[in-house]
Amino acid sequence: MLRASQTGWAREGEVVGQVKSVTSKLEEALLEGTFPANSKLPSERELAERYGVSRNTVREAIQQLGARGLVRIRPRSGVFVSDQLRTGATSPWGQLIADSPARREDILEFRRVLEGATAYFAALRGTDDDLERIRGAMARLDQARRDSNHAAESRIDVELHEAIAQASGNSMFLHLHSSVTKMMREHIIRNVDGLRELNQSVSEILAWQHRTVCDAICARRPEEARTAMQTHIDYVRSRFDADEG
Repeated sequence: MLRASQTGWAREGEVVGQVKSVTSKLEEALLEGTFPANSKLPSERELAERYGVSRNTVREAIQQLGARGLVRIRPRSGVFVSDQLRTGATSPWGQLIADSPARREDILEFRRVLEGATAYFAALRGTDDDLERIRGAMARLDQARRDSNHAAESRIDVELHEAIAQASGNSMFLHLHSSVTKMMREHIIRNVDGLRELNQSVSEILAWQHRTVCDAICARRPEEARTAMQTHIDYVRSRFDADEG
């Protein structure tokens, strides 16, 4: 009887270990941006095959992530990644910055350093899939500009910068970039959209700058990519100053 109990405990311990392992692997995928915020996770069957475990193990791991607010479980629809990892750094201080135009300069200065680094490391170690994602975002951005779809242009602009952050291979860069973008979102919508609508040349300059950044990253020239990104941020800062001057 004791031997049977020990066998049962061993099996239970094995299951607990598998759940912990799958939970950790899913957490890592979320941190790395493999499964972006608001995207749908693969099915339980697909995840079970990927990690070599049972569907029950995957289900338990997902429930643990759900209890921590990292995923949203929607019956009959699937499991979706929450944006908690991308907004966790937001605090009352962050909200104060978002609501205060006077603090915009602090954010743009921080973006210059942060995004210069993400561009550098994206060029240095971005995977082929990362670079293809960047090229795709750049192509959609060009199309939105040709269509004079300013709302889409600004949305894809953000997507492109996030793709570059993801290509850096550093989960903290991606996390901080998304948090800063969230702080800036209202200001971007109110000002960058306005600049594009009122001045077509601004839209064309922004497009050229984005293309220069992307070309340097895809050619794997880190220093050139960092300089191009910092030049882009400097231009945005100068346009905001001119618009409010």
